[in-house]
Amino acid sequence: MKAVASTTRTRSTTFDMILSAMGIALVFVATLLLNIKLPITANGGLVHLGTGMLFTFSILFGPKKGAIAGAFGMGLFDLVSGWTLWAPISLIARGLQGYIVGKIAWSNGRKGRSTTFNVIAMAVSVPVMLVGYYAGESIIFKSWAVPLASIPGNLVQNAVGIAIAIPVCALLKKVTVFK
Repeated sequence: MKAVASTTRTRSTTFDMILSAMGIALVFVATLLLNIKLPITANGGLVHLGTGMLFTFSILFGPKKGAIAGAFGMGLFDLVSGWTLWAPISLIARGLQGYIVGKIAWSNGRKGRSTTFNVIAMAVSVPVMLVGYYAGESIIFKSWAVPLASIPGNLVQNAVGIAIAIPVCALLKKVTVFK
């Protein structure tokens, strides 16, 4: 009996690692493939599909996998795309964002099945992400004023992510695998 429990736990751990790696890859690729640099000062930010993928993954798989996908997927994007100084900020801000979305969406046994709570989860995560990037950029630019320029872009990016994640999650939650 002990060997069966160990084998089951090993399969579960392996499956969790595969899901986490897939989440990182999906967030990274969604951020990399379609991103538009906003013409709002030098640090105006990007609008990309990675936020939508972060929200979707957090709602489908919960807080831990959402945090991992957001932190490492967007952190990796920053490292390979010329936003290297932002990688530590993304690691923290997007990790927290993924965790918050997953935690609220999965609260009280919902497992991301409540569209209302999913929208609340995404909305609650936005100020945390904004504060994370604002604080990080304040350190980078040694200014409390300069990071204000990135807030509109971050708001647009999150609005696009929410607009993408709501219908995608609603459709995927109808698929047997995600129920």
